[in-house]
Amino acid sequence: MKRSNKNLLLLLVVVVLITSPLIFVKNAEFGGADGQAEGVITEINPNYEPWFSPLLEPASGEIESLLFSLQAAIGAGVIGYFFGLVKGKRESNSKDNSKVKKA
Repeated sequence: MKRSNKNLLLLLVVVVLITSPLIFVKNAEFGGADGQAEGVITEINPNYEPWFSPLLEPASGEIESLLFSLQAAIGAGVIGYFFGLVKGKRESNSKDNSKVKKA
């Protein structure tokens, strides 16, 4: 299979995975785990009081999602940079070692 066909097939699979829950799951509330955890905690212990409250409460769910996505992107960038740095050092060391062996 050609590389372009593989890429096209992978793109199609990603689109199907993203759109299928939106198409097949009607009238579903897509919420986070925080809200579900809060419901379970209050069900187990109705007198529970949180230890602290958030420092900044986003104005809407969309802004909260944006901030979460931004946090995830920054974290992925830091991790990717670290792995790239380690790989670059290994390649550099292997090139230096091969030059020493030839001399």
